[in-house]
Amino acid sequence: MVRQSSRKAAQAKTTVAESRTRAEKEEVKEAAEVSATSIKVNGIEKEVVAESKVAVIKKSNISKRKAAPAELDNNDEEPAEDNDEAGDQLQGTKKPAPKKRKTAKKETDDSMPLAARTAVASLKRAMYLGAHVSGAGGIQNAIQNATDIGANAFALFLKSQRKWASPPLADETKVQFHAMLKQHAYDSRKHILPHGSYLVNLAQIDDAKATQAFDSFLDDLQRCEALGITLYNFHPGSTGGATMDSACARIAAHLNKAHKATSSVVTVLENMCGSGNVVGSRFEELRDIIALVDDKSRVGVCVDTCHAFAAGYDLRTPEAFAKTMAEFDSVVGMKYLRAFHINDSKAPFGSHRDLHANIGTGFLGLRAFHNIMNHAPLQGLPMVLETPIEEKGPDGKTVENKQIWADEIKLLESLIGMDVESAEFKEKEQELQAKGAAERQKIQEQVDKKAEKDAKKAAKGKGKAKGKRKKKDEESCDSCGESD
Repeated sequence: MVRQSSRKAAQAKTTVAESRTRAEKEEVKEAAEVSATSIKVNGIEKEVVAESKVAVIKKSNISKRKAAPAELDNNDEEPAEDNDEAGDQLQGTKKPAPKKRKTAKKETDDSMPLAARTAVASLKRAMYLGAHVSGAGGIQNAIQNATDIGANAFALFLKSQRKWASPPLADETKVQFHAMLKQHAYDSRKHILPHGSYLVNLAQIDDAKATQAFDSFLDDLQRCEALGITLYNFHPGSTGGATMDSACARIAAHLNKAHKATSSVVTVLENMCGSGNVVGSRFEELRDIIALVDDKSRVGVCVDTCHAFAAGYDLRTPEAFAKTMAEFDSVVGMKYLRAFHINDSKAPFGSHRDLHANIGTGFLGLRAFHNIMNHAPLQGLPMVLETPIEEKGPDGKTVENKQIWADEIKLLESLIGMDVESAEFKEKEQELQAKGAAERQKIQEQVDKKAEKDAKKAAKGKGKAKGKRKKKDEESCDSCGESD
């Protein structure tokens, strides 16, 4: 009897132990499931994953493999339809799940508006201001990003600007894009200005490369039409060492071919800064391209203020601005002006250097932008900031501060109707010029040093080095349109 009771007691203990073991295993399994699913929750993924990891370790000494999803959070970049440079580098990754999580996290982080949109009807002039925003995580996200900085117009990349091959536009993306447009009341026919890929050179001489460039260009136009977007901005290209006339003819031929393959998109040529063999730094070059385009209703021009200034078109005083606009009208025609890129310049007048500066801090200065904001013929055009927003974070790493764009939009809107002799204007002008003084001095010294060096070479009759520099500029322009 005693032996039988002992046996029963041992069996009971074993049963309890097995039950406890099963319960612990269930808890471990449940904790692991939390780890696997909670990472999909917007905004709190890191905290939940970390808690799950602790739970697993407490219940049983499980291998760290169970907590692997937490390590994926280190990859804080954008997903499949990524249009950022950083996102572009990730498109070859074999871990799509963390991309989606990181997109969700970024959307949550960026969801708090930095500024309210100004009702354009409340402004003394109908100026539609915005910035080139990210479409990371899906191009529909660009609409929310524009709204968050108080933009009434915006630019975006329709696909990766640093890759030739991109996935097709998903039907779901189109639906979401149209829904977001309706929700936030943006006019996709007038105030959205996609920017073309930096790889595309429609003046390319090589047949294979020209075909590759055209195919990518046409793909973007077809994306525009699928999204209901009318305007498409692009850099004309580089001569590749050929004559400017032949380069303009090749660009126009590609435009004619693209226009026949599409039905409504207006291809908008951007003026350039004049480095190397880049096409479009002179108004005459833009005119010559347009002259060869069959359907004139399908072509236009976007004036970049930094590029224009660097190429030798002055905008700083009312008189200089009026002269430049009159020249544009005379050479190209105001009817072709479809958009503006609003950027100050770190480099001095006529330097042929494409170095964007924040509004009022560069060599253009606040008065140039007062001229633009109060020029009646420019009403209704999309005006897009491409000013730098990178700053050093507390950890020393470079981060984007989109509040800069939000503030610059409000600054530009405030210039409409402002008296340039007022204390408000003068104080702001002096404040911004002081802020950019060190950078202007640095670039001015570089420009002066180079001019002096070139003068000495010219005096000695040595042109080889100059020829090499032009070739270098040309190559850089082939890849990104301009050389910074």
